[in-house]
Amino acid sequence: MGVRAPRTIGTASVTSTAVLEPAYEVGGDAFDHSLASRRLHLTLLDAMGHDLASGGCSAVALAACRSTRRAGGGLPDIADQIDGTLARWIPDRLLTCVIADLDTVTGRLDWINCGHPTPLLIRDRHIVTGALERPPHLPLGLAGHGAAPPRVHTAHLQPGDRVLLFTDGVTEARSATGELFGEDRLADTVVRTMADGLPAPEALRRLTQQILSHQDQRLRDDATILLAEWHPLR
Repeated sequence: MGVRAPRTIGTASVTSTAVLEPAYEVGGDAFDHSLASRRLHLTLLDAMGHDLASGGCSAVALAACRSTRRAGGGLPDIADQIDGTLARWIPDRLLTCVIADLDTVTGRLDWINCGHPTPLLIRDRHIVTGALERPPHLPLGLAGHGAAPPRVHTAHLQPGDRVLLFTDGVTEARSATGELFGEDRLADTVVRTMADGLPAPEALRRLTQQILSHQDQRLRDDATILLAEWHPLR
């Protein structure tokens, strides 16, 4: 998988923390976050399938993302590089992702969503319904099939806002009776832990414990969550 990103990074203006709870079967989740100058970069990937190839797919995509970013490429360049790399080296494999940049000075959030669950915006301890809802692009891995380039979406955060990215292994976790964990339970758990004044790493740890408990401690798909908070100095 190459160099693994630290679970938590941050400055006086922004904090990003993530957790990946691996399933008992091979999954394809991966995350990355990095700080460069005034930009926080976020990546969350979910390769389709539950076999060794899905793990390789996410590893290759993460490497393509990092190399393009370090070469100065923007979000469309990153998506294009991932798309082409998958088509070349792991054909017939699709991958969903959210790739985002947050300007830590202005609070401008730019992101691309390729077939992935919609990120959630948390403001004043409430989910802002539909705030980051945009038409998603097709999953990556379809290079050469005539797909249009993914569109970059933009939103402007307010101080104290949090952005939550997650994979479908979170919301689609099923209990023994077949009940989905669901987005409502996800939002409620995050909001309640934030209301308790817990720091983001502890909030995600408790959320992960709830997901595991919901599935009787045995995940069937990787569950990955990334939470970024913009807290600029006044």
